[in-house]
Amino acid sequence: MTPTGPRIEEYVPIVGRSTVDELRFIAGRLGGRGVQFINSTAVGGGVAEILNRMMPLLSDVGVDARWNVIKGGNQFFNVTKKFHNALHGKREDIGQADLDIFMETSARNIETMETGREIVFVHDPQPIALVKKKSGNRWLWRCHIDVSEPDPRVWSFLLGFVVSYDAAIFSAPSFSHPLPIRQFLISPSIDPLSDKNRELPPETIDAVLAKYGIPADKPIVTQISRFDRLKDPLGVIEAYRLVKPYVDCRLVLAGGTAADDPEGMAVYNEVLERASRDPDIHVLLLQQNDIEVNVLQRASSVVVQKSLREGFGLTVAEALWKGKPVVASRVGGIPLQVVHRHSGLLSRSIEGTAYAIKQMLNNPAFAARMGENGREHVKNNFLITRHLRDYLLTFLSLFMPGDVVRLQ
Repeated sequence: MTPTGPRIEEYVPIVGRSTVDELRFIAGRLGGRGVQFINSTAVGGGVAEILNRMMPLLSDVGVDARWNVIKGGNQFFNVTKKFHNALHGKREDIGQADLDIFMETSARNIETMETGREIVFVHDPQPIALVKKKSGNRWLWRCHIDVSEPDPRVWSFLLGFVVSYDAAIFSAPSFSHPLPIRQFLISPSIDPLSDKNRELPPETIDAVLAKYGIPADKPIVTQISRFDRLKDPLGVIEAYRLVKPYVDCRLVLAGGTAADDPEGMAVYNEVLERASRDPDIHVLLLQQNDIEVNVLQRASSVVVQKSLREGFGLTVAEALWKGKPVVASRVGGIPLQVVHRHSGLLSRSIEGTAYAIKQMLNNPAFAARMGENGREHVKNNFLITRHLRDYLLTFLSLFMPGDVVRLQ
């Protein structure tokens, strides 16, 4: 799979000539070694989104990169969704039958997928067992999940595979665990040139708001995320209802579902039911439409990310890049992006979220300052060019001696 996208030269006006030249130099040091990325879905969720933007850039700087997606049915993805929840600390009923389903599907993928590149880069638990095919090449496991407090049984099961990798990559320091292999800290990123993040003309914003029947007659508070209970969309509705008597505003809950998340439509229907009697709550099921996500964030007065657990939360960086004031939960990788009272406001509860939203809506100057600081913070830390540099240096380190390689 080879997605198309911008060329690396197009980022020079944003990050500077020296950054782009450095990326070409580091890529050249790989000496033509090939990299194979493997994950569980081609669309939906942050992993697929990043890979869709990363692959063309890797090719453009001279890296021989390919991307494969494992195959799995409903039973397999039901099990891996349980794994996902359990790794986030939620109690799940996972029995031997579930582990058998996981291993049976993994065995079929092990049999059919070619993994002969010099570097094999596996994302998250779904394809983790492919490391059984390791044969003289280097293997990386990239964990995008908040595993700071995982279910011990599930983590122990996955650890049996993790230890066979050459290195593991986590998004935040608190996710790291004692491992007999090297570990790297690499935060995810956004692409400023993607449809989701590029500048848009006013008429595009007006057209999308009109399409969904969202008047711009009052402040808009928005959460963009998959319909997932860990994103707490029902909690966002409760926070909005605490704000409403003090500031007349609208709430937009928008997002989609991922191919490997069987719970998505059930959560979407729960949100529809909870919002059904309030005409100022707009619940939108978006079908991979990045322009519409971009519009909704740009049209918002405040962007919320009230996750209960979160690996990183790319929607936070997206909103900050657009200069929007953000109110988000103090969980997972979100505090790396939102520095409290500098690039946004962090909260720990429904009431705290409501208070922070009111503070932003009632003080436009303060909200604008948070948005300006947030954009600069993202520019310095969470753009795809930094992410690409970290990956290239990690690839190089796999062929060098030593236990510690600093990427910062």
